[in-house]
Amino acid sequence: MRYIKEHIMFILPMMAILLGIEFYLVFDRMTSSYESALRDGYSMLAITQKEMKTEDFKKLNSEISQSTRIDKSEIVKQISSNQSQKDTEDIIKALPYFYTLKLSTYVDIDSIESIKKSLLKSNDIKRVETFGDSYYSKYRLFSFIKFTLKIFIFFMVLVSLFLVIKQMEVWGYKHRQRIQVMEIFGAPLMLRSGVLFKVALTDAFTATLFIVIFFAYLRFLWAGSSGVNIMIEQKDLLFQFNDVVILLTSAILIVIISVYSVVLGIKESEE
Repeated sequence: MRYIKEHIMFILPMMAILLGIEFYLVFDRMTSSYESALRDGYSMLAITQKEMKTEDFKKLNSEISQSTRIDKSEIVKQISSNQSQKDTEDIIKALPYFYTLKLSTYVDIDSIESIKKSLLKSNDIKRVETFGDSYYSKYRLFSFIKFTLKIFIFFMVLVSLFLVIKQMEVWGYKHRQRIQVMEIFGAPLMLRSGVLFKVALTDAFTATLFIVIFFAYLRFLWAGSSGVNIMIEQKDLLFQFNDVVILLTSAILIVIISVYSVVLGIKESEE
């Protein structure tokens, strides 16, 4: 029973660390997808004195990825009615040119203002409307969610790492005599810590397997029948096969750090 408890005390915090890492990977993919949607849904309005092409806007600011001219006749239809054909043509000629501008990346508020200023430096552009209030509120909310979740994941991983090292210290004291004897006979550090590596790596692989099975279940079985639109639409982002490599590498790295910290701690206590 004590043997099982010792392994559970290592596997559970290791799972918490890997869970935090996987949540970060999923959240990063989700936010990247959401940022792309926000970027594609956002546009600026530029009013110019002459016709301009996308390349002309790009020369003013490289963040501009696409420009679309708004048909002036459609604008006239909305602002005037019961006008003669000649009056309509005169209004169209008098109107400036209107363009919607798309950005290549999802940028912050300061960058939006910087883009606006760079566009207004051109004498051919009369006005730029950024719709800042709407963009500002979405950006602040999105940034706040990203920040709080990353802070939570960081502290969860940090606390769990301390628990892993603590359990490794228990195993270190359990095998203290063996490690000391091997050191007396000149065994290298890697060989002295071999018994700890063997136990820790076995539990690390077990913890990784549990996390992989859990997220694979979420993607392939739960997401499609969850009834949650965002989960159904983004289920491919819940788990990807390269996550296995990242989780396994992270688990091995944590084992190496915790084992060496314990073994070196034993050596220092002897001195």
